Amino acid sequence: MSVSRRQEVLVALADAALAVERPHPVRVAIDGCSAAGKTTLSDELAATLRERTTREVIRVSIDHFKRAVALRTRFPQDSPESYYLDSWDNDAIRDKLLAPLGPGGSRSYRHELMDFAGLTAVDGQDRTATADAVLIADGCFLQRPELDAHWDLRIFIDIPLDEVLRRGIARDQTWMSSAAEAERRYRTKYIAGESRYLDEVRPRDRAQLVVDNRDFEAPRLTVGTNPSA
Repeated sequence: MSVSRRQEVLVALADAALAVERPHPVRVAIDGCSAAGKTTLSDELAATLRERTTREVIRVSIDHFKRAVALRTRFPQDSPESYYLDSWDNDAIRDKLLAPLGPGGSRSYRHELMDFAGLTAVDGQDRTATADAVLIADGCFLQRPELDAHWDLRIFIDIPLDEVLRRGIARDQTWMSSAAEAERRYRTKYIAGESRYLDEVRPRDRAQLVVDNRDFEAPRLTVGTNPSA
């Protein structure tokens, strides 16, 4: 049975995660812009890891650590600044998820704090990770300064911004009321905020591994320009 290009990439990513040696759970960031395919790839990577190891695999979406919409008051909510600087609770991501799984951490963590829409807090219980667990966390802006030191492996999912726009309109036009409204919001808020992140942080260059995900069936994996980041 032949193995697809996508499965080859997933196996390579899984092997890279399993090769990271730490005296605590390995924290893997699946970073990238909107509609890059982070969630799908992360789900598939978690499944591939579970096929290749008996270690615990923890799957988390950073979108469940958003700041409550009512608390996003620093900037106009339709602005790129609100999206980039005020939409996620980076302190909670660090203190409730990443630091407990890191050096000297208790390994007691939360896998979600808010619903996806950022409207309702999730009153969940702490979970305890095994010492050799692997965390797969996907989200936007994962290499920003507040979080960067807490990752053990950074994987950037790369697509051009014009593809972000195309996919974003196709995916979100229903809940955004129309294709025209989705295009407006992507151009003025999401892509503008993500462009700032790309310019300021240069996450593609800093990641250890980069997945060109323009073709879902045949993604391309390359080693980042700063593999020791």
